Amino acid sequence: MNQPIFRAPRGTFDLVPPRGEAMLAVRDAMAAPLRASGYGYVETPSFEETRLFARGVGESTDIVTKEMYSFTTRGGDDVTLRPEGTAPVLRAVLENGLHRGALPVKLWYSGSYYRYERPQKGRYRHFSQVGAEILGTEDPASDAELIVLAVDAYRSLGLSGVRVLLNSLGSSESRPAYRAALQEYLRTLDLDEETRRRVELNPLRVLDDKRPEIQKALAQAPVITDYLSSGDREHHETVRSLLADAAVDFIDDPRLVRGLDYYTRTLFEFVHDGLGAQSAVGGGGRYDGLSELLGGPRLPGVGWALGADRTLLAMQAEGLPLPGRVGVDVFAVPLGDDAARRAFGLVTALRRAGVAADVATGGRGLKGSMKAADRSGARYAVVIGSRDLEQGVAQVKDLGSGEQEPVALDRLVEHLRVLLA
Repeated sequence: MNQPIFRAPRGTFDLVPPRGEAMLAVRDAMAAPLRASGYGYVETPSFEETRLFARGVGESTDIVTKEMYSFTTRGGDDVTLRPEGTAPVLRAVLENGLHRGALPVKLWYSGSYYRYERPQKGRYRHFSQVGAEILGTEDPASDAELIVLAVDAYRSLGLSGVRVLLNSLGSSESRPAYRAALQEYLRTLDLDEETRRRVELNPLRVLDDKRPEIQKALAQAPVITDYLSSGDREHHETVRSLLADAAVDFIDDPRLVRGLDYYTRTLFEFVHDGLGAQSAVGGGGRYDGLSELLGGPRLPGVGWALGADRTLLAMQAEGLPLPGRVGVDVFAVPLGDDAARRAFGLVTALRRAGVAADVATGGRGLKGSMKAADRSGARYAVVIGSRDLEQGVAQVKDLGSGEQEPVALDRLVEHLRVLLA
């Protein structure tokens, strides 16, 4: 067998059936609670001005310093394939004036994102996410609502092993005191030069370092929850209380941080132990100051992104069947040119009536066409031969039981609709 000339780039993947159908089903399941809760769909370009991410995500983050796919266009513009969804969505809201209408603005989106990372299970350079944002309110109920909607999406897929980690990073009231205390602690540790640089630039980034030796050194580090102002503490306790009221279990994780600089107050992550080192299947938090960073007015917000590919891996780890369905309900088997023409019209009519249908092509014989019908996953085969045409009927065969009956051609569509109801 000849080897293909071209392959997908390292760290990327192709979605082919049946996995492609499963990915669509996962994304649909993630979007369903949002669409049923008043969220409107938004779609942004796959690339944006590089400075949008440098300013919004944070120049000290690994995403900006190491992982972005950035390039200069022929026209001299510096652009970047989007590594995350919140900054582009907020840019779209500001540019299109959605913030000048009724608030809050509730949006959801789905698409591909790109980061130059070291490929491993659950970590790709091209990945698929569904995201949601609520803009224009500081109400802790919005934080809780998004967490509940994500949990409901995971439950709808049959997942039982997703855990919710919860923390608060405080606001501008709380952060300075905590930052100073954390820096004071970190300066006493024996750290490498790059980590010491981070201590001075943004010490919270050190908390996100996954190296075992760093995590061990952080065991006695101060935690943000000890430095929360009364307002930040009340916000956090309200979120916790609302989640409890919604029967959502969560784990308080005072050391939880995420790889983006814009987070304030509520922070959360959805994790699953079946993914190994890359245990997060989604996450998000509040970002009350991001709009001002991007040159807009004050527009508090909260949002999340759920990884569709990682969620699919979590489902496989739990032994769940692939969601989605590849196949049709009816498969037409024409025998001869005249029958092929009639079968084409039949399949067209079935599809227009909302019945998933396909037809054998290429002049296959009965045996080969019936094998194709079995592979299609159809419940019924419709066999049309020359004698059937003379009698004005087709043979409808139940591919499960093997039972077969003749049905008048002019009644076929309605007959099949009744059978499939």
